[in-house]
Amino acid sequence: MKEISCKLLVIGAGPGGYVCAIRAGQLGVDTVIVEFGKPGGTCLNVGCIPSKALIHAAEEFEKIAHMAGGKGPLGIAVAPPTLDLTKTVAWKDGIVSRLNSGVAGLLKKAKVKTVQGWATFRDGKTVEVETETGSQVIRAEAVVIASGSVPAELPFLPFGGPVISSTEALALSEVPDKLAVVGGGYIGLELGMAFAKMGAKVAVVEALPRVLAQYDAELTRPVLKRLGELGIEVMLGAKAKGLSTKGDALLVEMADGKNAKIAADRVLVTVGRKPLTEGWGLEQIDLDMVGRFIRIDDQCRTSMRGIYAIGDVTGEPMLAHRAMAQGEMVAEIVAGHKRGWDKRAIPAICFTDPELVTAGLSPDEAKALAGEIKIGHFPFAANGRAMTRQGEDGFVRIVARADNHLVLGIQAVGQGVSELAAAFGLALEMGARLEDIAGTIHAHPTQGEGFQEAALKALGHALHV
Repeated sequence: MKEISCKLLVIGAGPGGYVCAIRAGQLGVDTVIVEFGKPGGTCLNVGCIPSKALIHAAEEFEKIAHMAGGKGPLGIAVAPPTLDLTKTVAWKDGIVSRLNSGVAGLLKKAKVKTVQGWATFRDGKTVEVETETGSQVIRAEAVVIASGSVPAELPFLPFGGPVISSTEALALSEVPDKLAVVGGGYIGLELGMAFAKMGAKVAVVEALPRVLAQYDAELTRPVLKRLGELGIEVMLGAKAKGLSTKGDALLVEMADGKNAKIAADRVLVTVGRKPLTEGWGLEQIDLDMVGRFIRIDDQCRTSMRGIYAIGDVTGEPMLAHRAMAQGEMVAEIVAGHKRGWDKRAIPAICFTDPELVTAGLSPDEAKALAGEIKIGHFPFAANGRAMTRQGEDGFVRIVARADNHLVLGIQAVGQGVSELAAAFGLALEMGARLEDIAGTIHAHPTQGEGFQEAALKALGHALHV
């Protein structure tokens, strides 16, 4: 059995793990990373990147479909389009493959040794990796657990056959005629809306009183409007019960207690994700847990000296950019640098149509923390660039303290607002006040002007509304 020693061992080459390994390598730390799949983890291979590719293809298809017969307002007429989903998926896979190679190249450039296989803990300093050529023992001074998460499964709707997770949804060879989505969170609505644009008849089953429950009702209203326009049936307060005997329908208990059948070629289950903590031999090292997640402090240290955990395995928010920031920090700590986790905000994006962005506190959260607040609200219906992009639904909203105008939270809903996330996060990290944003010259015509106008509105002198 082969043995190798290193200063840092990273388990998992997802966004958190590979960033941690690359940064450690840059700092001269002898680093080994273990991954049983392709580099990039869920995000790159079966999550963020491929889903955004599919969403983009669906948007382009819908745009062209609206132009068929010259029905659209732009004066463009085309023949009715067709969609070859096999080619779409092949294009998506090409992007994923290029990024896989890119991550592998960056790890090599940073002099990180990559071991392909499944790691199992022997003790807090040693793991055994099952590879294609046999077992390999790796001993390390410090270990980072970055094993990520997997789609959560319902016991009465196990994955297989017509029941699929987001992973299988991103690899379908044809658009289903009828798609039932169990779960009205961001994953379910992102993919449900994409398939509706590609021609599927989509129904969403949500047990809660509303979809996208993590966002406030004002922010989600434009998304609800769009769901209706796409012909997506949304059943609230409804509970999925299982498949019909023939496997061609989803059995649902409606809000009024009555039972219903939803005809479906595919049933997409999107009820969240669970940390991947099983099969790693974690019972051999007895880490403190918080529910299903590994407990960490503000430096991502676990309850055992020399063992760190980052990313989805440590709990919410399960975001790739959070994992990346944690990975970079841990690498620098292992290299002897002084670092801590002091983030004012981690922006979150929902790639529905229209898109949602949140950073910092919501109005209710800000009110509970700071008492009296100011809210600035600017609609894209008054923004020239939004008009020229046919994206007038939505708005930018800023939440600030009433006494000193410190910005506590920023939200937006609208076409393409995901690209405003960087500006929102930067403003919060730098401790911006309303006057800072209002006094910054924003380029015209852009949707980013809505950010400045929202600050002006909060100050009581908006210029364009």
